Amino acid sequence: MKRRRFACAQGGGLIREEVWQSDCGEVVRYNLAFICHQLCATDHGRVLGYDNQHDHHHRHFMGRTEPFQYAGYDVLLDRFLAEVEILRRETR
Repeated sequence: MKRRRFACAQGGGLIREEVWQSDCGEVVRYNLAFICHQLCATDHGRVLGYDNQHDHHHRHFMGRTEPFQYAGYDVLLDRFLAEVEILRRETR
């Protein structure tokens, strides 16, 4: 598990990345989360997250979940980091 702390417009933030791979290197499970309690008081401060728990790919945003089309882990990681960059500048 990787964790990275950084500054947000509303205080400190945390990015958490958990990735499980098969013996051949295929990503079989993942959990990405952007946590900032100042931006989101629900879902343990998870502002944004993506995971494939419960046998389906889904996105968490401000306490709500929705399915999304998974196109590979590298594509997802780029999407997640781009969204985090926008969200961490918010000054709600």
